[in-house]
Amino acid sequence: MLGGNPSGREAALGLPGRPQPWLPASLVLPFPLLSSPLLPDVVTDFDFSPFDQQLLATGSADEVVKVWRLLESGQDLSSSPHVTLGPEGSRVEVLLFHPTADGVLASAAGKTVKIWDVEQQQILTGTILSGRPLIALRGANPDRLGALALCPPERTPLRHSLPGLGSLQGSPSASAPFQVMEREVCLWDSRRLSSSLTSVTLDASPRPLIPLFDPSTGLLVLAGKGEKVLLCYEVQPAQPAMAEVHRCFLETWTQGAAQLPRLALDVTACEVMKVLQLSDSAIVPISYLVPRKSTHEFHKDLFPDCPGNIPAASAQAWWAGDNTQVRRRAELSPVGMIWACPHSSPWCTGLQPAGNWLIHGVAFCQVGSSLSSPGSSLASPSSAAPSLSATSGFSSSPSQRSLQNILGPSSAFRHIEGAVLPRSTHITNLRGLSLTTPGECDGFCANRHRIAIPLLATGGQVAILELSRPGRLPDTPMPTIQNGAPISDLCWDPFDEQRLAIAGEDTKIRLWRVEPTGLQKQLLEPEVVLRGHTEKIYSIKFHPLAADVLASSSYDKSVRIWDVRTGRQELGLHGHTDQIFSLAWSPDGCCLATVSKDGKVRVYEPRISSLAPSQDGPGPKGGRGARVTWVCGGKYLLVSGFDSRSERQLSLHQVEALAAGPLATLGLDVSPSTLIPFYDVDTSVAFFTGKGDTRVFVYEVVPEAPFFLECNSFLSCDPHKGFHFLAKTACDVREVEIARALRLRQTSIEPVAFRVPRVKKEFFQDDLFPATQVWWEPALPATAWLKGANKQHQTISLQPQDMTSVSQMPKEAPSRKYLPSSIYLKEKSDEQKKEELLSAMVAKLGNRDDPLPQDSFEGVDEEEWVRAGLGGSHFCRGRRGQPPQSLGWKEASDLGSRLPPTSWLLQLSPERSDSPLSLSLPLVSSPSLPPLFQGGEPLRAG
Repeated sequence: MLGGNPSGREAALGLPGRPQPWLPASLVLPFPLLSSPLLPDVVTDFDFSPFDQQLLATGSADEVVKVWRLLESGQDLSSSPHVTLGPEGSRVEVLLFHPTADGVLASAAGKTVKIWDVEQQQILTGTILSGRPLIALRGANPDRLGALALCPPERTPLRHSLPGLGSLQGSPSASAPFQVMEREVCLWDSRRLSSSLTSVTLDASPRPLIPLFDPSTGLLVLAGKGEKVLLCYEVQPAQPAMAEVHRCFLETWTQGAAQLPRLALDVTACEVMKVLQLSDSAIVPISYLVPRKSTHEFHKDLFPDCPGNIPAASAQAWWAGDNTQVRRRAELSPVGMIWACPHSSPWCTGLQPAGNWLIHGVAFCQVGSSLSSPGSSLASPSSAAPSLSATSGFSSSPSQRSLQNILGPSSAFRHIEGAVLPRSTHITNLRGLSLTTPGECDGFCANRHRIAIPLLATGGQVAILELSRPGRLPDTPMPTIQNGAPISDLCWDPFDEQRLAIAGEDTKIRLWRVEPTGLQKQLLEPEVVLRGHTEKIYSIKFHPLAADVLASSSYDKSVRIWDVRTGRQELGLHGHTDQIFSLAWSPDGCCLATVSKDGKVRVYEPRISSLAPSQDGPGPKGGRGARVTWVCGGKYLLVSGFDSRSERQLSLHQVEALAAGPLATLGLDVSPSTLIPFYDVDTSVAFFTGKGDTRVFVYEVVPEAPFFLECNSFLSCDPHKGFHFLAKTACDVREVEIARALRLRQTSIEPVAFRVPRVKKEFFQDDLFPATQVWWEPALPATAWLKGANKQHQTISLQPQDMTSVSQMPKEAPSRKYLPSSIYLKEKSDEQKKEELLSAMVAKLGNRDDPLPQDSFEGVDEEEWVRAGLGGSHFCRGRRGQPPQSLGWKEASDLGSRLPPTSWLLQLSPERSDSPLSLSLPLVSSPSLPPLFQGGEPLRAG
């Protein structure tokens, strides 16, 4: 048992003989215990006061109710209770504090319900109920106790209830009963208890569900003891009144569950609900988060104001008729948060509460889950808030298992997706299905063309449905096969798709032939009848390679092998000491494996020895049922069964060393139905599900540790009556579909496709689809196999002609290779490049004292100087706009004397005295050249 106080700071853990308060703020051992001689027996129930987080009421088998005051964390708790109420007359089953009145406590013991005034230690009222003892008690509305007692009828031995949904019109309440081996959740109106408003069927299990309800958001979490899943529903006044929004798969088995109050939620992370899971060795917080883009602001639509911890009335005032509500309400916004002050009951003095009463977001283990549902906003049942089913979904923190999958081995099929095909492929309007087939039977069988389904009608009738004719079946009766005896098992002949073998409880096996166009009329006479068993038949299996060879097991503890062509028994296997649960042929057809109720797994070689198995070893310890199949090329046996605690488990055995026991054992969950395995030889992927389940487990089986690689499971909204896998040739390889199955529901059959996500679906995924066996053609006849011959199937490729395999697809052009980021980080800036360039230029030039070129020139004749002087005079005159002739000899001589000899050439071509002069100058390296003459382009002077 597990319970939390209103502050969310402490939880009470029920141990044998005493409750144990647990503080999430520390994990120091040992924990403080209620160690008292007044708790001599097992604690049956306990409850925290909603107004004083330090008050804990406990009930035990000693027929006394005790109220305790908790102390500071780390201190020993009180050795004696503060208040003792009773005795009750029988063991106390249920305790519940009043939600608005201080010191009002309700208790249920046997068939008696009492309401106590804890301060006065006296009974306010009491009533005796008829029927079975009460095991659930909850308040119907916050303003009055009005306890709604849900007494189970004769066929529903176990039932839990949850508090009334006061925010919903009509004050409905919900319960989780157990009926006809199927658990269901019902919503009731407390004013009209004649029938429930709505109900949701879950799965088959003998264990009751623990309901945890949050009235602010309308979230209902269902937890089952001994299970690894939490179901989350939204309860609302509109239809659908109960909608599933999330399934959280846990790491450990659940022994108890409790809900933390809303004041303990982490509003900054959009945490709308927190549940504590009690396992065998830990208490695990599980958070439900609503993904929002912004977590820096408070989302009022997610967190409406919640009641505080100041009582609205005393016990005497409430008993006198005061229905005042809890007025002090706490706002969950971190900014300007209104906290209710710690309250201490006036009748419980002497021990003071300890420290701050609120902590946020304490988590020692994070449980991963994911949820997505359409919509965009969050919800509560109130009219001021939108609907929670319209949210964008929940999410929670990554789990430790996901980290292990990253670090350890993982399957290439871990992201496999199971999807129900469109409704146009369904067969609907099924009626009169038989739900009483034995546990050794799969429930129905199918081949590539048709389905055989046992019906509830007398005479062992079997309906034949054509897969090529989906749609709604007619309301009129259909032609059936009249077997003449109740059906225990049935299967199609893999090499003759028109022949159906049916085993009856009258010890006979009948073989029927269906027309190629389907069953057009009633079949009354079988084609062949096999007689030889002396008691009811368990199961039948055709040989995987040889034609006309059939194996059967019976209550007479024998296995017989028949030649159905002649109708005679050819071989018999003995050595079983108890009921035979299952049998399976080896892939090569040489051996036959069995698993029986005596806890043994046996392997026979029928053609060599029929008296004793060639190998045997320990199998499942549970005696509720088991299945066996060959895996990993026929070198290992995979067995699904139960352990001594009725937990479903998988075990892997090596065929050559069965006596050594299983190589690996994997526990799954608790359920009464046996897991039916299907193993895909091409991919080594195994699928497991049971009749009445809502989940299909998927694992890849490998011959080395860890042997089982978990893949995504397939989940359905309602339980299925059977699950049968079709042959590999029925898969759509273009959609990367590695398996296809038929799911049998109460009134319909729907195909389910299991696909592996791939990006390039236009190519044939030859790594997922190797050459498969031509299983529809026999490898050898029955006579040859009985004489000792062995032969294997031929193989065929599933690759369509218009598809190219992935291994042969054209290689893509190499993409541009980008430099690593370190190169860009080390790249120099423009300023650095400029400085380096200037430094290089200076270093190359240096301070050189070499003579200039003009220094080595020799002098010229006097005539050349005179010609140069005249040219310079004309040029200077032209720039000033004067006629060149007016330039005096002195100016020309002065200009020419300043120019270096032969360092430049001046060409004048004046046509008129007032026209511009054109001249061209060669590049001159002399620094003494005037700026006007530097450069080599023609200049114009006007």
